[in-house]
Amino acid sequence: MAKKGQTFKHYTEDFKLKAVEMYLNGDGSYKSLSKQLGLKNSTQLKSWVKKYEEGGSLVDKRGKMSSIDNPLMGRPKTKFQSVGEERDYYKAQVEYLKKRYPNLHGVVKSRNQ
Repeated sequence: MAKKGQTFKHYTEDFKLKAVEMYLNGDGSYKSLSKQLGLKNSTQLKSWVKKYEEGGSLVDKRGKMSSIDNPLMGRPKTKFQSVGEERDYYKAQVEYLKKRYPNLHGVVKSRNQ
C-alpha cells in the first residue's frame, strides 16, 4: 500500500519495451533482469510482458482520464464579457443537462399518469 508522501518511479515506453524484449529473447529470468535493470520487483516486469503479449500498450495511463470518461475535460476556459453573459451560459448548460438526464433534476413521473 502506498504511504503518504511516497513517490513512484515512472518508466518510459522505450525502457519497458527494451526490458520486455530482453526477457522474450531469453537474456534472463524476471528476477535477474529486474535486478539488472534496477526495478524494485520482478512483478513489474511480469506485468509489462503480459501486457505486451496481450497486445496492450505499455504507456502508463494512471491518473489520466480520457475525454470519453469526462466530456468537460480539455475544454478551453470560457471568458465572459459580463456577469449576465456568464449566467446565461451556465443556465444553458443546466438546461442541456436537464434534457440529457431528465431523472436527475427532481421531477419524478408517476406510473399512474
